[in-house]
Amino acid sequence: MERRTARPDDVDAITTTIALAFRDDPVWGPALVSADGGTGHLLPFWRFFVAGAVGHGTVSVMDGPAGEAATVAVWLPPDVDELTPEQERDLDALLVSTLSPERYSAYEELYALFDGAHPREPAHMYLSLLATHPDHRGQGIGQRLLAEDLARFDVDGLPAYLESTNPANDHRYARAGFRPVGGFHAVIDGAPVTTMWRDPADRG
Repeated sequence: MERRTARPDDVDAITTTIALAFRDDPVWGPALVSADGGTGHLLPFWRFFVAGAVGHGTVSVMDGPAGEAATVAVWLPPDVDELTPEQERDLDALLVSTLSPERYSAYEELYALFDGAHPREPAHMYLSLLATHPDHRGQGIGQRLLAEDLARFDVDGLPAYLESTNPANDHRYARAGFRPVGGFHAVIDGAPVTTMWRDPADRG
């Protein structure tokens, strides 16, 4: 599998992979439980974040044999917002119509925790989402995609930042050069979120 930069016509395939990968995430799984127990809101929810990043040319993908996004890395470049004001408005409308009032309030609080933990300086690449399609787990392709992206950022001298919402993945990020710098706990179930930072590797 070869790494490539995602195009706008990849948004649906990338969104599907992320929705599948994060369905049972310790933080996002409980946060996005709908009032009726349905899952129809998950694809449109994640699509906002994918569509918001693809336009920056910083989303990476490796294709699977059936046209699926085998593994994806949704990056945001320095000093850009994750969503446009219009996307934020439409996302809020989706969640208000899907989550119970208590869950929606908890989501708002959780989102504020993510935003408050995010460093503003120095300029860095932000790994919003890293996901591997369930059919391709255990092959190390997510780690490979991450390493290839980080090597590109190293050339530009850019550090990287992420929030790990699953402790089972922390050692994988550590292997890629990230170190814990802080964290907080999810609102609903108290699941830990670890914030992690990576300085650019010295390529001299």
